[in-house]
Amino acid sequence: MQKSARKFKNSRHSELIKQRKGDKRGLAETPDVNSQDQILNIKARLFIVWGVLMAAGLGLAVNLYQLQIVRGPKLKERARNQQMVNLRPFRPRRPVLDRNNNVLAVDRPVYTVYAHPKLFENSNEDMARRLAPILNQDSAELLKTFQSRKTGITLTAALPEEIADRLISLHLNGLEFIQKYARFYPQDDLVADVVGYVNLDRRGQAGVEYSQEKWLERVGQKVKLSRSGNGAFMSANAPEGFLSFDDLQLQLTIDSRLQRVARSALKQQMQKFDAHRGAVIVMDAADGSILALVSQPTYNPNEYSKAKIELFKNWTVADLYEPGSTFKPLNVAIALENGVIKPDDVFNDPGFIQVGDRTIKNAEKNRYGQISIAQILQHSSNIGMVQIIQRLRPNIYYNWLERLGIGQTVDTDLPFEVSSRLKSQEEFISSPIEPATTSFGQGFSLTPLQLVQMHGALANGGKLVTPHVVRGLIDSKGQMHHSPKYPAPRQIFSTATTQRVVEMMETVVSEGTGKVAQIPGYRIAGKTGTAQKASSTGGYKVGARITSFVGILPVESPRYVVLALVDEPKGENAYGSTVAAPIVKTVMEALIPIEQIPPSQPVNLAPETPKP
Repeated sequence: MQKSARKFKNSRHSELIKQRKGDKRGLAETPDVNSQDQILNIKARLFIVWGVLMAAGLGLAVNLYQLQIVRGPKLKERARNQQMVNLRPFRPRRPVLDRNNNVLAVDRPVYTVYAHPKLFENSNEDMARRLAPILNQDSAELLKTFQSRKTGITLTAALPEEIADRLISLHLNGLEFIQKYARFYPQDDLVADVVGYVNLDRRGQAGVEYSQEKWLERVGQKVKLSRSGNGAFMSANAPEGFLSFDDLQLQLTIDSRLQRVARSALKQQMQKFDAHRGAVIVMDAADGSILALVSQPTYNPNEYSKAKIELFKNWTVADLYEPGSTFKPLNVAIALENGVIKPDDVFNDPGFIQVGDRTIKNAEKNRYGQISIAQILQHSSNIGMVQIIQRLRPNIYYNWLERLGIGQTVDTDLPFEVSSRLKSQEEFISSPIEPATTSFGQGFSLTPLQLVQMHGALANGGKLVTPHVVRGLIDSKGQMHHSPKYPAPRQIFSTATTQRVVEMMETVVSEGTGKVAQIPGYRIAGKTGTAQKASSTGGYKVGARITSFVGILPVESPRYVVLALVDEPKGENAYGSTVAAPIVKTVMEALIPIEQIPPSQPVNLAPETPKP
């Protein structure tokens, strides 16, 4: 029993010893396993990092390939565009001059002036008091404006430079000046119907500002400039002289002195007869140069926004009217040229004539009996003119009217010209009344400028010239650089015919209805006209008439044509002889010294002193 107990105890002891040795062995073996796991983990992490880096490098390489190779040219162009900018330097519009180099239109610097009351160092009352007289504004109104807003108040949109300099010299805080260029017309409304105006976008809207846009606008080439990092332009790369421009100026044929006289004479007669509107045209028939073109009422191009829109249309080229008796000399020329009359022919004027179912009478229902062709013009006999034209075959007469340009548009450098109107050939030939009424200037319509062109053919030996107002582009020394090419003159009448007609027209001034246009020492030809005014609804306006007078001088060497029209003058004594002829006389009196026209015959300025 004791042996077996001792044996059990020893075996148990030996098991414990083995167990402890095993635990020690296990403890000794554990660090080796952990270190291997850690190594495996580190390797895995390194592989992952390596993979990420390889993927990132590959991505960078692909992206770099895209940027450098595939998209490189486009990105390079984009970068260049960000660093460079295309600019078209501002160039002032070319000035407009008259034939004596007086400025009619010019670009000048002006300022838009803003007020910021919150920045005023002085009181609003003091600022209003100091600014009002300079800006030509009411100080009380300025004060109300300053009190209504704290900033961004527009005081004026186009302040002249000299006035802006006065404001700047005051050194007042709270005022902002923005410079720009604006078109300025020093003569105000004197030549508005010829020069026209430009809008806020600096585009011509009327006159030569519109029709000669390509000559007035200085077109500069675009230039590329580099910009620095802060956006400032770097002028080092700018081409030489890119800001410079030529000194060319558009010169017109208009004479401002004559224009001023014509305007004054026209306004005086319009006021006297309470007329609706009027016009004066002076043309040098040698080449078609317009020396004066006046239309009333008119507008100030410096303040065009205040004008009625219908005033922007120059009615001497854009409106039609029936010329009446001022067309009679042209009909005489047609008849002479065709040989159906002779200068010394005599006609019988009983005061009326029957044409088809119509009865035609003279204007004042007068009868003149036996009268010559010159007397037909002197007395403005409708009956005599109908008899002259009846000698022409209607189709031949119609062809001659077309040769004169009726039914066509006048070729001119003034804009918005309209075509004259003539009945169709079939209607004209089939109705006897059409040639009859056309013989004394009714039944068709044309523009005042076209009538001047036709009378120019009587003055220059029979040639239709192009009426124009543009002489060309000159430099500051007066040298011509560009001149427009106008159509060659077209021969219509023979010189012999036109001289005969002009001499007949001279008797209108010396003996007939145009006596008021006489100027001592000068031979002047002319023709009065008092025509019914056509209605827009058909027929003629009751009591409305257009009075006119056309003059040619000097008779011995015809060159200048002067036309005056007055539309709807009031009064029983409103005729071409009383309303329009005095205007032409005044204009011719100014034209003579300007053009240095010598007298046709000696002028006695004082009565002879009786011999002792």
